[in-house]
Amino acid sequence: MLPVLEAVPNFSEGRDPGFLEEVARVAARSGAEVLDQSRDPDHHRSVLTLIGDPRTVERASLAVARVARERIDLRAHRGSHPRIGALDVLPFVPLVGCTMADAVVVARRVGARLSEEGVPVYFYGEASTPPGRALADLRRGGVEGLGPTWPPDREPDLPAGRAGPHPTAGATCVGARPLLLAWNLWVDGITPAQIRSLAAEVREVGGGFPGLRALGLELPSQGALQLSMNLEDVDQRDPMEVVVAVEARLAGMGGRITRTEVIGMVPEALVLAAAGRRLGSSEASRDRLLPVRVARHLSRRGGEDLSALLAWVASLGSEVPEEIRWAAERLGAPRHPAQVPSESE
Repeated sequence: MLPVLEAVPNFSEGRDPGFLEEVARVAARSGAEVLDQSRDPDHHRSVLTLIGDPRTVERASLAVARVARERIDLRAHRGSHPRIGALDVLPFVPLVGCTMADAVVVARRVGARLSEEGVPVYFYGEASTPPGRALADLRRGGVEGLGPTWPPDREPDLPAGRAGPHPTAGATCVGARPLLLAWNLWVDGITPAQIRSLAAEVREVGGGFPGLRALGLELPSQGALQLSMNLEDVDQRDPMEVVVAVEARLAGMGGRITRTEVIGMVPEALVLAAAGRRLGSSEASRDRLLPVRVARHLSRRGGEDLSALLAWVASLGSEVPEEIRWAAERLGAPRHPAQVPSESE
């Protein structure tokens, strides 16, 4: 099965559409497929979703990190969303043919390279030691809370030879994690204080839902309030339980949800949970989604076909042009016996 890794870089720039267009172009030129891009001027944040084989995703991630370092100056950054870096967060997510251990290896390699290029790095999620470090702990107080010298309880894993954050690029959180649902709810009928109180009530650290991070934010350009949430390891949790609970709490305050926005790709868990509740179905299962089963079939068949092709190329030996034999060996074909030097040679 061909491996597919996802990266979801979060940038502290949401007001310049040209920036997001540039990082998307750079990622695509590096060989990655860009699945989604979004930006928010109030959050002052952009998010890119890209996939590919692990080496390609690693290369693309480093390329977009360089664009962020060159173009974003945190000294002039003001936005609703917490941040400590120009490239603020860089998570790697194993999708197909990859394990979490593979994602951790890529995260550690990318983090080391970012540090070599001058940006301090924190590891989080499964990439931290021990695993499980939370983003909220790292971004507490923003980049301003990190400088000019590192707080004693928050020295980076890779300080890049610095006593404090990079002057313009800050620091970057690099992680490995399962699929995550990032979504925002626009809320009407309550006050800013109430939206902050609601966020504190439903998030995990406040005794709410396991794996849920939540912020109550004001959106000045829209004159609106927003509940911004991340639900970790979404395949193991029911997002609709969160929505139903939020709706009930809002109703008690005299408020309501007016709009929902998913950041990045829509996880199957959200669609399945919503459809199951709406239809009253007890059969909502990922294994019964036709696109999922077709994708698995094509991936498995593609792997089998590739193996057969490589074996055939290897069997032809010297009849195969050098360029084709070299490419096949790069893809894993065994060398023909006639091409393998003997010990006497």
